[in-house]
Amino acid sequence: MPDTSTSRVSHEHWVKVLLLGGSGEARELAELLTGEPGIDVVSSLAGRLRNPRLPDGEVRVGGFGGAEGLRDWLHENLIDALVVATHPFAARMTSNAIDAATALGLPYLVLRRPPWQPVPGDRWTPVESMAVAAAVLPEFGDRVFLTIGRQGVDVFAEVGSWFLIRAIDRPSRALPPRHELLLERGPFSVEHELALLENHGIDVLVTKNSGGDQTVAKLAAARMFGLPVIVVDRPDLGVSAAVVDTVDGVVNWLRVVRGSASA
Repeated sequence: MPDTSTSRVSHEHWVKVLLLGGSGEARELAELLTGEPGIDVVSSLAGRLRNPRLPDGEVRVGGFGGAEGLRDWLHENLIDALVVATHPFAARMTSNAIDAATALGLPYLVLRRPPWQPVPGDRWTPVESMAVAAAVLPEFGDRVFLTIGRQGVDVFAEVGSWFLIRAIDRPSRALPPRHELLLERGPFSVEHELALLENHGIDVLVTKNSGGDQTVAKLAAARMFGLPVIVVDRPDLGVSAAVVDTVDGVVNWLRVVRGSASA
């Protein structure tokens, strides 16, 4: 266990922050913080995408080796505060980050965008996991628009339906025997999504409840066509953590941390 008895706050009351990113909110936050006096931010990306959108400022790419590896990195790099702004489905990374920060006694905050909510006209079926989505899928139709990214696609490998699979990078595991792979990155317009659904004769949409506005257009398009949508719920964090749902909430929190460091 690292020695944490000495002060971790850098000279002249600058607060050094590790921002675990990978989301649009994380990029927005990095841009804001690079101009914020008294705050030095390092963004960290998991490195799962071949060509990620890099945030402003200092960036590191790659994993840490679990909670213990992250804890050591935080200590060795004199990090004063931790912000977790990963994808809402990156539950393991979030849990590791909270464990590492807690072990070091570091202030931390989780930025989690609000989930999508159904509106009148939606035909949603919420499910708790990809496995459940795959199990119930044949009840909804034979032509599927699968929009869960590249991870988890193998769960549907034994389903006999035809799939239009959209991801940023090509999935590395087994794919359903009947499929078309569409590699593209949002944001997407409603018109774009309507054309996809119509041109491919889609019967049902499968999505994670990621939230945000980058890919929400597919839900509007499904609503307009009256299509059913299987919505995979977010994983539970599994721990009690301080959570905000806006970038401004993180900035305000870091200002308080900075003020406490200079007091």
